[in-house]
Amino acid sequence: MNELSSYLLSWRTIATRDREVIDAVVHPAHRGPSPEFAKALAAWRGPFYWSSGDGDGRLVLIRVLQPPGRERWWLHALLFAATFCTVWMGGALLAGSAAHQGFPFNLDPSRAAAHLWELIVELVALRPGLEFAVALMGILLAHESGHYFAARRYSLNVSPPYFLPAPPMVNFIGTFGAFIRVRSPIVDRRQLLDVGAAGPWAGFFVAVLVLVLGLLRSQTVPELGPSSQLILLSNGPLYLGDSPLLLLLRRLLVGDGTVLLHPLAFAGWVGLFVTMLNLLPLGQLDGGHVLYALIGPRQGAVSNLAWVGLLVMGYVAAEQTSLWIAFFWWMWAIVVLLLGRGRLVHPQVLDRYRPLPTSRRLLGWATVALLVATFSPVPLFY
Repeated sequence: MNELSSYLLSWRTIATRDREVIDAVVHPAHRGPSPEFAKALAAWRGPFYWSSGDGDGRLVLIRVLQPPGRERWWLHALLFAATFCTVWMGGALLAGSAAHQGFPFNLDPSRAAAHLWELIVELVALRPGLEFAVALMGILLAHESGHYFAARRYSLNVSPPYFLPAPPMVNFIGTFGAFIRVRSPIVDRRQLLDVGAAGPWAGFFVAVLVLVLGLLRSQTVPELGPSSQLILLSNGPLYLGDSPLLLLLRRLLVGDGTVLLHPLAFAGWVGLFVTMLNLLPLGQLDGGHVLYALIGPRQGAVSNLAWVGLLVMGYVAAEQTSLWIAFFWWMWAIVVLLLGRGRLVHPQVLDRYRPLPTSRRLLGWATVALLVATFSPVPLFY
């Protein structure tokens, strides 16, 4: 701090295992900042930001004490490639393929090489399957990259995305999603909001673009069912749930009637649904991060109510639609508990008393509105 101390009235330091966070009060003559102080800040080795709303001249500076360890980029690349392949297989299933539904359990070992070659030829031939894979992987990559780069903006020690492949016979879209690990503690609610909201917004923008392109290639069908949109899976219809935003886009781009979604449109549907799931105000989900940043410890009460809401939605689904949908919401409630190690209350940030700037409050409530716009209580109809 020697190079900056002459510009400050006071400061305090919060030390973590890998960083120092300096909460400083800048001298009135150098707020703004002054040209001399601006030059000194430009030479600071680390991120910094003004803490508006926390008193005049409050500045937060971050200094990394030790660089993060080397990442196993080969593992992340391998998981990405494997997930791309399984999503491609899922896309081929949507595009009309039936050859790989039992893969690899229906293979004759003596013809394994021939079966693999046939699968590759069919995957390449079914272009909509490849388009689905590119679109869905792009949405997932955008979501996790939003988290990653927002975290790196604050010099947080964060892992690259881990992608989770899934055989299409287990999950017909070919993936269980992706995640990153944030290894550094979050300092204040501004950092928490930026990191938590960046992923859903990045994935949302890509998902809307993909959805629009897919809806323009979708078609109406004379079939009436429990929903106004469907996909064909193994040549059988699978009806999909609606959200306010999806309903609006479908009416604008396709019109009334039942719509058979192009695989690109289905990738966009999945992207919006994943955004909604992550924005539920529960524990360690993105929505839990955002709500804690907005209202602090009161998030715990909302989280408990939202968790009970998952159980209620499951019960309603069991009574009115399908037991499979009920199991989905109940399983998601269990997953949320596992992610929070049995807790629905969001853990505290290091400096929980530092207020959230007005600009971040606007972002936070816009993110809550995004949850409402993408909310779909019944995702599928069986």
